[in-house]
Amino acid sequence: MLTLTETASTVVASIVSQTETSTTGGLRIDQQDNEFAVAIVDANTPDDVVVEDGTARVFLASTVAEALDDKVLDAQVGDDGSVRFAIGAKA
Repeated sequence: MLTLTETASTVVASIVSQTETSTTGGLRIDQQDNEFAVAIVDANTPDDVVVEDGTARVFLASTVAEALDDKVLDAQVGDDGSVRFAIGAKA
């Protein structure tokens, strides 16, 4: 199953906590035009695979869950506050 680095977990939890649906919301990863796409959503869909790490929730669309099964999600925060997510192989 996808795992989150400590940074990714902190960033996801922080972003979602700023939304009105912070108790049910999360970061959703889906596929769009042969690339992964991320979005903050109010809740998972019935077919999503839910990954929880502390208070961080990541929803994997069923179409990408298998491809991300052995991966790790990381995040980098820029000096300007922008966030960049990266998916890599588990060590």
